[in-house]
This record gives sequence, structure tokens and C-alpha cells, in this order.
Amino acid sequence: MFEIVAMGGTFDMLHSGHRALIMKAFEVGSHVLIGICSDDFLKKLRKSRGIVSYAQRLEELKTFLRKNGFLERAEITPLNDAYGVTLFDKRIDAIVVSEETEPRAREINEKRKSLGLSPLPIVTVKMVLSEDHYPISSTRIWFEEIDREGHLL
Repeated sequence: MFEIVAMGGTFDMLHSGHRALIMKAFEVGSHVLIGICSDDFLKKLRKSRGIVSYAQRLEELKTFLRKNGFLERAEITPLNDAYGVTLFDKRIDAIVVSEETEPRAREINEKRKSLGLSPLPIVTVKMVLSEDHYPISSTRIWFEEIDREGHLL
């Protein structure tokens, strides 16, 4: 559908929701630019719980991409702010987001317009729900409410 799509996130405790988002990005894009929140950016966001290091999150993501044959179609970069390359990389044809982060994609498009760039089509992926019908999240996994597949603990 698109040549190059962008997506981003923390990707802490890579779970089935993350995997659904990534799979959709590779379904709609020939090449996927993936931004992962840097450790410094996460410190600025003052995340309230422990998040594994950028290096660990990057390695887990690469393992998943390699296992699914996507690694060669991916370009992974650290995110040092909420926008990454979306405000200056003219190669991007679309942005892939979850329902939770769709407002950020709309904000990106407003900023792109103000910079004289075309807004990006937004591909929104539904949140993956756990057994209790609430979205799977790294925070819920960290608090040991659910596992990475959304099973109640």
C-alpha cells in the first residue's frame, strides 16, 4: 500500500499489542521506519516504573523482526522526542499508530502542515485486549496483572 511508513514507541516488554502494531506496519509498508524511545527521552517523560534500557528493547525488537523476516525492511532509530523523523523525513508515505497514540499522529500532521509538508495518511491499529477485555500494556505486565499475551495472572 505504501513504500515507507513510520511508527514509534517505547516497546518495553514487547507484547502482543506491540506485535500487532508492527505486523500491520509491515503489511501496509514496504519499508518501515521504527523509532524507539531513547533512555534520555524516557527520563524526560518521567516514566513512573522501571523500563529496560534502550539496548535491551532494541535487541528484543530486532529478534522479533528477524524471526518474522522483517529486519531487512526495517530502519530503527532512537526517538529523542515525540515526533522522531516524521517532521523532516520527506520519504515517509504514512504513519502507523495504535488507537491510544492516534492523537499524536494528528498532532504530527498539524506540525507537518505548519512546516509546509503534506499530512500523512494515518493507519490506526485497534488495541489488543487481554482476557479481561482491557488493553494489553507494558504497565499492566509490569504490575503482573497480565502476561505478554494478555492472559490474567
